[in-house]
Amino acid sequence: MFIISAIAFLDRTNISVAGVEMRKEYAIDQVELGWVFSAFLIGYALFQVPAGWLATRFGPRIVLTGALIWWGLFTAATALIHPQGSGALLLLALTRFALGIGESVVYPCGNQFLSRWIPAQERGKANGWIFAGVGAGSGITPPLITAIILWGGWRASFYVCAAVGLAAAGIWFWLSRDRPQEHPSVNTAELAHIEAGLPPAKARSGDPIPWRAILSSRNVWGLFVSYFAFGYVIWIFFSWFFIYLAEARQLDVKSSAIFSMLPFLCMTFGCLAGGVINDRVSARYGLYWGRSGLGIISFVLTGLFLASGSMVDNAPLAVLILAGGAGAIYLSQSSFWSVTADISGQHSGVVSGFMNMGCQIGGALTSTLTPMIAAQFGWTAAFIAGSAVVLTGVLAWAVVDPNRLLEPVGIDRSLESTTGAVTA
Repeated sequence: MFIISAIAFLDRTNISVAGVEMRKEYAIDQVELGWVFSAFLIGYALFQVPAGWLATRFGPRIVLTGALIWWGLFTAATALIHPQGSGALLLLALTRFALGIGESVVYPCGNQFLSRWIPAQERGKANGWIFAGVGAGSGITPPLITAIILWGGWRASFYVCAAVGLAAAGIWFWLSRDRPQEHPSVNTAELAHIEAGLPPAKARSGDPIPWRAILSSRNVWGLFVSYFAFGYVIWIFFSWFFIYLAEARQLDVKSSAIFSMLPFLCMTFGCLAGGVINDRVSARYGLYWGRSGLGIISFVLTGLFLASGSMVDNAPLAVLILAGGAGAIYLSQSSFWSVTADISGQHSGVVSGFMNMGCQIGGALTSTLTPMIAAQFGWTAAFIAGSAVVLTGVLAWAVVDPNRLLEPVGIDRSLESTTGAVTA
């Protein structure tokens, strides 16, 4: 899942690097390129809940395999659109919309997979590894895509990314199983350890989705709003940071590729560190402080880094501070996905898909709004706007309680202070 996560972000952020050349060839401006970015995120957002349902109904193995094939084909299709063709901009947007549909499956599938395979006391670290793939994939994107573009043009970068995705589909189908009971390499001791850390399953995969409980849950809406703020901030980095360095900070293409790696390296470190902190604090002080408390601190730090970094004149120092904001917000990533597994059990695919829809709506908004703010008021204002949005996430995290289940099953969800195990 770490590798698939990295491939997903390689395939979705490659266009932010290739976008410099694409704008020239298609004769489009930043705002029109922002529409193409937003088209991906709209497709990604709209299909989060259906993706979660598919993962629950058919299992992560087959659904994620199909998704990898789907988005590999549409990644390649992006490079096939002729710039002088009729409606080229519309075709670009539709192709990225379709790519978003395919990639919408990744994290609902991953969360459904995690809820079946990972004991509750280890979910922070597991999610930290899965989402460290985001930083890894996004971090290698600028130098890798730049090198491919310099070698074979921007279209070659999409063909290479497509081939990587199709190869991953075959490997995932070969290696994975939907449940540990189905995997030939899982021994009796490992299976006993996994099952001891899973909460009693009230629901089965064929049970109806409890929409009333989901849509009336304060937890679910708190996660939705806070993940909206998360998405608004991170897509500034995914969509515009490379272009920001090239155009606002006046760095050349190679320097932009090098400097733009730093936020994504910080994201990777933030994910891994956040996962460890999540589990350790949860074991000692309870799930609320380990999950929600970490989310609150993460968002406060992010707001401070974004506001201060955007006002620094020195380009390398500005990149360093802004990268700190990217790393800080990713401290919370494992908390988001751990909470959805904590509170929703067998319906974690649907609930995490609903939460992730909020993230992608925030991303779609920033993909279009950020260049508008930058054009009208400057890039400092664009980053300060992100800093203001992230403060709403602080308030949203405060109302999220991982101990409050969607459908109570009559168990104590607290973690033992000494072992971190779930108690019955």
